[in-house]
Amino acid sequence: MNIGTWLFTKLKGRQVGSDAAGNIYYEEKQPRGGGLRSRRWVAYAGQPEASAVPPEWHSWLHYTTEAPLPDTGRKPWQKPHVANATGTTQGYRPAGHDYQGGNRARATGDYESWTPGS
Repeated sequence: MNIGTWLFTKLKGRQVGSDAAGNIYYEEKQPRGGGLRSRRWVAYAGQPEASAVPPEWHSWLHYTTEAPLPDTGRKPWQKPHVANATGTTQGYRPAGHDYQGGNRARATGDYESWTPGS
């Protein structure tokens, strides 16, 4: 968090809660005039990454719900929330990817290359 955001948070922010990843969620202390909604924001526990916000808090940040959804535990079939790993070392790389050696299985016999004029 930069100094400007930190100062704004200390002066005008009210902590609403936090999630399992350590992100802290804030809302403006004083309601805004003119029918405007109060601002909501998140202080990330690590690098700022929007996909690190779990669905319970995403709905609150985007004014879909008035209060954060309760964390009532996950069903056995639900996976825990993880941030998008695309572009990182934890991202998915299939067997033929250059970082995985660049070797992939040869195409099967169902492929026939096109030759012009034939």
